Amino acid sequence: MNFLSGEYECKIDPKGRLVLPAKIKANLPEESGNQVVLMRGFEPCLVLYAKSEWKVIYDKVAGLNEFNEEYRHFQRNFFRGNTEIDLDSTGRFIVPKSMARFANLEKETIVIGLGNRVEIWNPDKYEEFLIKDQQNFSQLAQKFLGDKPAAEPIS
Repeated sequence: MNFLSGEYECKIDPKGRLVLPAKIKANLPEESGNQVVLMRGFEPCLVLYAKSEWKVIYDKVAGLNEFNEEYRHFQRNFFRGNTEIDLDSTGRFIVPKSMARFANLEKETIVIGLGNRVEIWNPDKYEEFLIKDQQNFSQLAQKFLGDKPAAEPIS
């Protein structure tokens, strides 16, 4: 399991290149090398997976029964536009124009590590999707984690 975390302000240069933050790049699994997969998110953002993590997700989605219309519809929309990318030595890659348009990415971006994946957002859109009410956030934490035992410490 990767340990991708943190929130970083980044820029897309005039050539459409984005440099992953050093802490994100350093935590990509070694078995993936510099290979990642970039896809459209469910929200208006891009999602980046290390190649090894992508394989796990790919197998689940590709394994759905193709003779079920609902599954085919999901597969078609899930897999459209996915792009395999090789990061350069600095962790830089070109954001495809169609994906930049989808996520409304221009110059400024927010890059967020979320465990096994990274999301890339337009800063204004990102703010719209954050929970503003701390009480609501606290209630969600209780709902999802309140009855679970404390996790083992990370070593």
